[in-house]
Amino acid sequence: MHTLDTPPIRIAIAGLGKMGLSHQAIVNAHPDLELVAVCDPATWLLDIIGRYTKVATYSDYARMLERERLDAVLVATPSRLHARMVRAALEHGLDVFCEKPFCLDVEEGARLVALAAERGAVTQVGYHNRFLGTFEEVRRLLDVDAIGRVHHARVDCYGPVVLRPKGATWRSSRNEGGGCLYDYACHGIDLLSFTVGAPSGVSGSILSSVFSASADDEVYANLSYADGKTAQLSANWSDDSHRKMSTTLVLWGTNGKIEASRQELHIHLRTPVAARPDLAAGWNVRYTTDLTTPVWFYLRGEEYSAQIDYFAESIRQRRVDSHCSLAAGLATDLVADMIRRDAAGAAGAGAGAGSATDLVTASGVPGRWGRLRDAVLSSPETIMKALKGSP
Repeated sequence: MHTLDTPPIRIAIAGLGKMGLSHQAIVNAHPDLELVAVCDPATWLLDIIGRYTKVATYSDYARMLERERLDAVLVATPSRLHARMVRAALEHGLDVFCEKPFCLDVEEGARLVALAAERGAVTQVGYHNRFLGTFEEVRRLLDVDAIGRVHHARVDCYGPVVLRPKGATWRSSRNEGGGCLYDYACHGIDLLSFTVGAPSGVSGSILSSVFSASADDEVYANLSYADGKTAQLSANWSDDSHRKMSTTLVLWGTNGKIEASRQELHIHLRTPVAARPDLAAGWNVRYTTDLTTPVWFYLRGEEYSAQIDYFAESIRQRRVDSHCSLAAGLATDLVADMIRRDAAGAAGAGAGAGSATDLVTASGVPGRWGRLRDAVLSSPETIMKALKGSP
């Protein structure tokens, strides 16, 4: 928390849609942050904010960056705008929080990861599941090998976003928001990366439209890993059996099984684990209320405040290698791109585009996407060399 010796972090928000306004409320309540400016093309909204707050308002993002004295920017605009806005912020020497997905173009995303590393910027992508107590506990259980060697995983992401044919919105346009793959499935991909790591290949990918005319509404894919484990991904944002987005993660290991959702965690152990004496053989249940650290401000869920608090803490500590940085976001984008290309190839639309369904070649040598993935996960400074490599 800031004191007279530690002035608040001056931050601006670009994009005042549902997530942008949620972030605005959370930032306003955070004792270590000072919201000094917002940017959005909706002039009526800017008029209201300008009338009732002391926050500066802009419809021009470049002008806001030039005129305001900022430490950081939070980007919550439609996905296709993320790359240029993140780049502009980094070039102004600012730290950046970017809503997910990070970037629809993985090569541009790689250049931005390299730029952030070059500038020493603190970055974060808004994958809020990493801040849910249940999924954080999954990570802790895996760290002590509670269920032994994980050999299979499944992640399901369902919710009621597109429930009837209607006029196009940025979210349901493939070029604007990326469809269900980049809006819903990416949460599942990131959750797999957070818990069991990034896959090395995908197969059997399906992108289907239920109601949308220009985007996918459901996503299915099989994922493979270099160590032999497998995973399945299922996402559908045209499922009104759920009141809001529902994400479930299931892991099978040689010593048991974990089932995790936002609300609760079920752990089945074949034999007890010395590192976790609180867990017995058989089924164990933990609820999110047992695992969640209270936040100073609640809006939509503790995880949304927790991720902003983590960003502020990262800035204070100059933690450029946070566990949800642009590099982590790019690792998720790479898998999404593999799924997109794999599905297009299966539909006969990928001819001549080159295969990106595997990060390694048949001989086991990393392909272009594999070299890029390895660079992202190990040393962002080597990304540009990976980009220049042959396919």
